[in-house]
Amino acid sequence: MKKILVTGGTTFVSKYTAQYFANKGYDTYVLNRGSKPQVEGVTLLKGDRHELGSLLKSHTFDAVLDITSYNGNDINDLLGGLGQFDTYIFISSSAVYPETEPQPFEESYKLSVNKFWGKYGTDKIEAEKTLLDKVPNAYILRPPYLYGPMNNVYREAFVFDCAMNDRKFCLPGDGSMKLQFFHVEDLCKLMEIIINNNPDEHILNVGNSDSITIRDWVTKCYASLGKTPMFVNIPGDIEQRQYFSFYNYEYALDITKMLSILPDTIDLNEGLAQCAEWYKDNEAEVRKKPFFDFIDNNFKDLI
Repeated sequence: MKKILVTGGTTFVSKYTAQYFANKGYDTYVLNRGSKPQVEGVTLLKGDRHELGSLLKSHTFDAVLDITSYNGNDINDLLGGLGQFDTYIFISSSAVYPETEPQPFEESYKLSVNKFWGKYGTDKIEAEKTLLDKVPNAYILRPPYLYGPMNNVYREAFVFDCAMNDRKFCLPGDGSMKLQFFHVEDLCKLMEIIINNNPDEHILNVGNSDSITIRDWVTKCYASLGKTPMFVNIPGDIEQRQYFSFYNYEYALDITKMLSILPDTIDLNEGLAQCAEWYKDNEAEVRKKPFFDFIDNNFKDLI
């Protein structure tokens, strides 16, 4: 039984990861402040990653799954508190690529500020550099938009709310902008492969092979609840993040390297159906944004 440490363990990706590996029979430890309920089957190491003291020093981990580092300080403080470990996997982001680079983005591209992601992206760049300076054989995964059960971000849940309330859907422009997704379970499967096989590639873009238009994604979200959307097209001069879950920014990742390790990923229809079922019983876990207020106050003549 391999012993792994998951940073976090109480919210979306880290929570799903902790549950995945516990269910798979790994000796799963989570590092968090203990302020929220823990998933079943894990061992809590209660503490703040910035004030670890000797909390982790006596533990030897086969793998550290760092889901929650956002900057260099996060990396430094965790590494300083760890004892022995074999494999380190850091979840970075596609936000490290500047929007000006040719697409699809390749892992070899120079990393720089992205005007849509700003500090979030540059902090992730700093975190990657700090980690590789200290752990050159670490693994870095760069996902696009993550989705799946336990998602507390108001993305597919917003569309589900529209569908369940039989609302017309306010579509940015003609809805042709494309999005790339990756199911959180596929992320966990990839981490498990890395832990057990130690592949040669250490920096990997991850994601589904095909991107999808906003219109088609919304249609699939509605379909997961047995509904069909009626669209209202919103002019492009209105900032879409006021009424929609994503920036007006289309990008794609080259996932050739990932596919050589994880060739099959969850079908988007299946994944969204899982999300819808989870959301029905866990609506309170989602951090909702005031999209409906903006829509009702600004698009009265359209809806």
